[in-house]
Amino acid sequence: MRIKHTVRLPADLSVNLADYAARKKVPQALIVETALASFLSPDGPERLEAALARRLDRMTRQLERVERRVTITNESLAVFVRFWLTSTPPLPDAALAAAQSMGRERYDGFVEAVGRRLARGTTLDDEVRRDMEPDERQTA
Repeated sequence: MRIKHTVRLPADLSVNLADYAARKKVPQALIVETALASFLSPDGPERLEAALARRLDRMTRQLERVERRVTITNESLAVFVRFWLTSTPPLPDAALAAAQSMGRERYDGFVEAVGRRLARGTTLDDEVRRDMEPDERQTA
């Protein structure tokens, strides 16, 4: 047995309901009935909680990947700086001004190279991953 109910909806909600019903080719009453059943269902909060848990799990995995990449980047920079500091002798005062000038030029070139790589979409992370994959020619 079905009982008739009359409800008044705001104009924008009524338009959204009519548009959705037309797109899905179902009666508006079926959409309202399904929405009410879902809203009043006792397991509704559990479904919402499960959906949120899945979304949070996905976000946690993404953050773990970001954290791993940041850790690798920090370690790479630390190793490079340590190597550079231990292998590069200090400059005499007479050569300092020329070295600073050359350093500025080299830094500008470095910034341009980074800009080009970012514009291409190629990252060091991608290159390292490709280098770490076993070479198919060697395994065949």
